Amino acid sequence: MAFVTLEGEFAASPALKDELKAHVVKEIGVLARPEAIHFSETLPKTRSGKIMRRLLRDIAAGREAQGDTSTLEDASILNQLRDSDESD
Repeated sequence: MAFVTLEGEFAASPALKDELKAHVVKEIGVLARPEAIHFSETLPKTRSGKIMRRLLRDIAAGREAQGDTSTLEDASILNQLRDSDESD
């Protein structure tokens, strides 16, 4: 699973998902091709700007966020990521 934050003129679409998957296959290999790509305006970050990868792993596995989330810059992003996971 890949979590992607778009910049500039790019817009989330099924065609962009396919293009990103093809790019991963070309650059890294077929084994690295993500099964799912989730677009998000932002990722769960601490106040110091570090991405909280353990929370992304929990969301990808369909689990509730484990551990301390009090250092999150914006806790609402977890719900947004879970909702996008359910809608895809």
